[in-house]
Amino acid sequence: QVQLVESGGGSVQAGGSLRLSCGMFGYTAYSYSDYSLGWFRLAPGMGRDGVAAIDIDSTTTYADSVKGRFTISQGINKNTLYLQMTSLKPEDTAMYYCAARGDPVLTLLRSSYPYWGQGTQVTVSS
Repeated sequence: QVQLVESGGGSVQAGGSLRLSCGMFGYTAYSYSDYSLGWFRLAPGMGRDGVAAIDIDSTTTYADSVKGRFTISQGINKNTLYLQMTSLKPEDTAMYYCAARGDPVLTLLRSSYPYWGQGTQVTVSS
């Protein structure tokens, strides 16, 4: 049973920073020979959009809207996924979700991810 649990959300002023964490239980680097992980966000009135993804070799991809501001990474034990967010903007306000898939191909397509966390709220005020 794969379980993903996000934390680290909160309220911050524009220009500020937050680091989101995603603890992965039942899904480790030893369970799959190849995998990729991602962060998505759901803003009011919008669809659940891909933000960033990372593969087993730490290759990353980002949505254009967050390039240069957000960084996705994994912990040393590969059981924690992070999203470092800097220079936050009000339009970054959303519920943020981590997701996992047993496929090494990087993608920000939400339908490609079968495992999801419950989300953590990020609110950026102007």
